[in-house]
Amino acid sequence: MFAIVNIRGNQYRVQENQMVFVPKLKEEIGAKVTFDDVLLFSQDESTYEVGSPKLSRKVEATVVEHVKDDKVTVFKKKRRKGYKVRRGHRQNYTQVSIDKIS
Repeated sequence: MFAIVNIRGNQYRVQENQMVFVPKLKEEIGAKVTFDDVLLFSQDESTYEVGSPKLSRKVEATVVEHVKDDKVTVFKKKRRKGYKVRRGHRQNYTQVSIDKIS
């Protein structure tokens, strides 16, 4: 059983008892979260329910932790001009555990 769910503008394929990294959520660690924007649901690999645009199903999850991604280095340079800029960026994510798809 799996579902395609839209979480903060990104689509994820989720199954029960799966850990997923999603864009940072406001909820605290241990909080229960419900995602109701389910786009596709499959009980087995041969039958599918496709929403237009979404289904009346819900995905229940628990917030496990808030983490940061690896650092991405952004480097700009213009040759012969003496212009160099070096910056880094770390994206914030929330790790959630999928409890139930109903």
